[in-house]
Amino acid sequence: MRACMEFGYTLLCEQTPPKQLVADVVEAEEAGFDYSAVSDHYFPWLEDQGHSAYAWSVLGALAQATHRIPLMTQVTAPIMRYHPAVVAQKAATMGVLSDGRFTLGLGAGENLNEHVVGRGWPSVDVRHEMFAEAVEIIRALFGGDYVNYRGRHFTVDSAKLYDLPDRPVPIGIAGFGPRAGRLAAEHGDLLISDQPVKETVDLFHAEGGAGKPVYGQLPVSYGTDLDECRERAHRIWRFSAPGWKVMAELPGPVNFEAAVRTVRPEDVAESVPCGDNVDDYVEAVRKFADAGFTHLAICQSGAEHQKDFRTWAEADLLPALRERFG
Repeated sequence: MRACMEFGYTLLCEQTPPKQLVADVVEAEEAGFDYSAVSDHYFPWLEDQGHSAYAWSVLGALAQATHRIPLMTQVTAPIMRYHPAVVAQKAATMGVLSDGRFTLGLGAGENLNEHVVGRGWPSVDVRHEMFAEAVEIIRALFGGDYVNYRGRHFTVDSAKLYDLPDRPVPIGIAGFGPRAGRLAAEHGDLLISDQPVKETVDLFHAEGGAGKPVYGQLPVSYGTDLDECRERAHRIWRFSAPGWKVMAELPGPVNFEAAVRTVRPEDVAESVPCGDNVDDYVEAVRKFADAGFTHLAICQSGAEHQKDFRTWAEADLLPALRERFG
């Protein structure tokens, strides 16, 4: 029997000013969303998005502005821009500030955000090695003891976290393929993917993740004018059209703009539900449910359209999704 799905509200830092992010999650909590996922970027994907607040400052504000809603990063890369020992400290502090409502979602990152520290961008195999070491370090520090670590890529010299939540912060591992599924099963408390990758979910469950949650994300473009919704989805989400192997490698918004110059609004609308037909959204969610996802964060396109989306979601979308997948 399939477990009930939970539905989250994504705070896309790349499209929304920092103060609005806080106001949005307060209203998302009031609207009845089950959790909120926060993106962690240095750059927006595209200049059209126009923002990129420091996620951890926003998270601290969210912890104090909300009372019920669980919070998570989706996702933080602990391989270059942040040392994993520092990520562990930030996450533990968030666990305390939120009274245990925080989950640390981790991924291997993108050149877009990591190149700013000037260390170059490693090959994918090296990035995965770095990521595995980083997760080991973070998990060890969550244990509360002194940690010394000598790996191929990271060194930790007698580190210890003094402020820890009552229960260790859950760790989510993001990815699409077999390597990520196995890493999540071995080191993670949950799997994260923004694609309904059933093969990876099945592997995650088979390799030790049975019974653990699987989190996804669905971009949408709600509104009453279908053509405007499709244009807005294209403006915000066209960066994702080339797929992850390209998205992880390009260094800046100008490069993404060049890469997606020929992507059309109808191309984006194939994967981003647009308009106000609830059935279209239900069908998009069904793909994740059928792939074994237990949680799905919904990401509305356009900072100026968040309030209208929340009102509609509270009245129409969330009840329909919970009736079908609850």
